[in-house]
Amino acid sequence: MNILILGAGGREHAFTHKLIQSKKVTQVFVAPGNAGTQKIATNIDVNPTDFEAIKGAVLAYKIKMVIVGPEAPLVAGVHDFFLADDQLKSIPVIGPKKDGALLEGSKDFSKEFMIKHKIPTAQYQSFTKNNLQEGKLFLETLQPPYVLKADGLAAGKGVLILDSLDEAKAELEEMVSNQKFGDASSTVVIEEFLKGIELSVFVLTDGISYKILPSAKDYKRIGEGDKGLNTGGMGAISPVPFADNAFLKKVEELVVKPTILGLQKDGIEYRGFIFIGLMNDNGNPSVVEYNVRMGDPETEVVLPRIDSDLFDLFEGVAHQNLHEKEFSVTAKIATTVMLVSGGYPEAYNKGAKITGLENIQESIVFHAGTTEKDGAVITNGGRVIAVTSLADTLQEALDASYKSIDEIHFEKMNYRKDIGFDLV
Repeated sequence: MNILILGAGGREHAFTHKLIQSKKVTQVFVAPGNAGTQKIATNIDVNPTDFEAIKGAVLAYKIKMVIVGPEAPLVAGVHDFFLADDQLKSIPVIGPKKDGALLEGSKDFSKEFMIKHKIPTAQYQSFTKNNLQEGKLFLETLQPPYVLKADGLAAGKGVLILDSLDEAKAELEEMVSNQKFGDASSTVVIEEFLKGIELSVFVLTDGISYKILPSAKDYKRIGEGDKGLNTGGMGAISPVPFADNAFLKKVEELVVKPTILGLQKDGIEYRGFIFIGLMNDNGNPSVVEYNVRMGDPETEVVLPRIDSDLFDLFEGVAHQNLHEKEFSVTAKIATTVMLVSGGYPEAYNKGAKITGLENIQESIVFHAGTTEKDGAVITNGGRVIAVTSLADTLQEALDASYKSIDEIHFEKMNYRKDIGFDLV
C-alpha cells in the first residue's frame, strides 16, 4: 500500500522511519518532506495546505492512506476535503476533521470543551476588543504569573506568561486591539497559572477506542536551565520518570476517557492523535492544552519506543477496530537533542552545509529543517536535526545522543547540553 505523509519536519521523518518498517507498506511519499525523508522515501513538492495539489498527488501516486503531520492542514479541513470528494472519500485520513481540529485551532473552544466535560484545567475567561476593560479587570483577580493565549493558531508563539500586571494588561491590548498575532489573537484566553511539572501524554483514537502512547517531556526554552526564549522544542525524553502507573491511571480516568466520551457526546467523529499537555500538580493531572497531532520533538522519542506496527494501528483507526490491534512499547528510555541554527528562535540563516551525518552509529538522526543541494545536506530551518538515542537508563541515552552530536557539524550550530537535567 502507498502512503502519503503531509509535513516537512522531524515528526514527519519519524513517521516515515517507522512506517517503512511495516511489511504492509509498499512506498511512502512525503509532502514536502526534507533531506532525511528523501533518503528513505519519496518527497513530493506539494504544500500540505494546498488541497487540490494534494489530490493530484494522491491520484497520481495511487495513495491509499494519508497521515497528517502538522496542525494547519487539519484546522483548514483537509480531512473534510477528502470526504467531500468522490475520488478521495474512500481514502482514510489519519487526523481529525475540522470540528475536531478546533481542540487546537481555538483555545476558547478547547477550554469550553474541558469545562463542559469536567476535565481538570485552569480557570479561565475569554476576551475580545469589545470587552477589553473586563479583561483587564479579570487580570486583577489573578495572582502572577499571568497567562494570555491567542485563541487561534499562532505558529507556537501565541502564549504569553508574564509576571507584571501592567505588562499583562498592555499585552492584552496589543493582542486584541492591535492584532499582535493577527486574527489568531482577535480573541484571547486569560487563565490562571498552573503550578507543577509539565509533561505530554499522546492518545491515538478511532473515535471509539484508544491507545495511550508513551509519555514524554520536552524542553521549550532556548537556554540551559530552561532560560531564554521559547522555541518549538530543544529536546525531549520518554518515558517521564515521575509519570508512574498511578499517575497515568489518573490521567486515563480524569482526562483521556472524558475527552473521548466528550467528543462522542458532542457528535465529533475524531480519528487521529490527541496530544494532551498536562501539569502534574502533586500527583494530580490538569490539562494545559490539547493539540490534534503529535508533538515535535516528542514524536522523535515516542515513536522509536513503540514496538508495534504503526501502520497496523493506523488501519485500526481507519476501520474503527483499533481495540483489536496489538500494542506494545519497549522499556528502553529514549532521548532526543535538537540541533538548531545560530540565532534561532530569532533571526537565523539557512544554507549551511551539514557534515558528519554518515558517522552516526549509536543514534537515529531525524531531519527537521534540512534540504539537499548539489548532493549536500544543508540547513533549511531554525530547528535542523533531532538526535535520538535509546538505552536502558536516561543517562546512557543522553550520553549516546551527545556522543553522536560530536560527529555533526554546521556553521553556528547550537544545542542545549542539559536536556533531561531535571530528571537525571
